[in-house]
Amino acid sequence: QVQLVESGGGLVQAGGSLRLSCAASGRTFNTYAMGWFRQPPGKERELVTAISSGGGTYYPDSVKGRFTISRDNAKNTLYLQMNSLKPEDTAVYYCAARRTYSSSRGYYGSSDYNIWGQGTQVTVSS
Repeated sequence: QVQLVESGGGLVQAGGSLRLSCAASGRTFNTYAMGWFRQPPGKERELVTAISSGGGTYYPDSVKGRFTISRDNAKNTLYLQMNSLKPEDTAVYYCAARRTYSSSRGYYGSSDYNIWGQGTQVTVSS
């Protein structure tokens, strides 16, 4: 199975942008559905966005229009472009993966995923 390593977190002012990357090991990245989750301080982990192995995407209202998920299967890398950042976006961001035989199905719960990266801190100052 793949292993995941996130990068790209940091400190940014409100209204700014960051791009997170999630590098996956292995040769079967294109058979994995992927997701980005975040865990704000003192709160539970929540879905940020998800992408199916076929490239279909899902965004909750909290990030719709501001965040974009994408994947480059040739580079075994998942991305999260975050624009118009707000202080409430402050959290540890995790990428997650699960093997799937459906190219169109996305997965939206943390329990749907069995492979996780170590997380990267994103802090948005006001």
